[in-house]
Amino acid sequence: MTMNKFKLIVGLGNFGEKYQYNRHNLGFLILDNIIYPEKFEYNGKNNSYIFKKNGIIFAKPKSFMNTSGDEVLKLASFFQIKPEEILVIHDDIDLEFGKIKFQVGSSDAGHNGVKDIIRALGTRDFYRLRFGVGRPENNLVPVDSFVLSDFLPHEIEVINKFDLNQYLNSHL
Repeated sequence: MTMNKFKLIVGLGNFGEKYQYNRHNLGFLILDNIIYPEKFEYNGKNNSYIFKKNGIIFAKPKSFMNTSGDEVLKLASFFQIKPEEILVIHDDIDLEFGKIKFQVGSSDAGHNGVKDIIRALGTRDFYRLRFGVGRPENNLVPVDSFVLSDFLPHEIEVINKFDLNQYLNSHL
């Protein structure tokens, strides 16, 4: 099975050039590896940048990551997509960099963007791909500052090599 299991694949992140390579923008970066960023078109009704391919809607909500739930709900409602047909891709500080956890129906695990999606959809019954970004090596660095810091060049290489379709083929 491939990505076709999903009708909506949402990458979480923050818009703006200053956030482009932030750890918190991991969902956007992964979608940009699948689809050239310039192919996404803004959809004002859903406040998201979307691209449709092979019956799948790829979306990058334009709201800030921690308030993306309403945009995911708008997309799901507008395109008549059930929660179990949604995959949300996001960063996870509780996983070592590059480690991936794929699950459905789990808690938000402290991720505010996921928490907001659960609130908006009224359910946890959607899929999540949690991509580890690790924690700061220096315990004095606040987590919120760390996730808003840029990936290192060697980390970007790992992200660019990640193949979502291949990963899903081996985990579905």
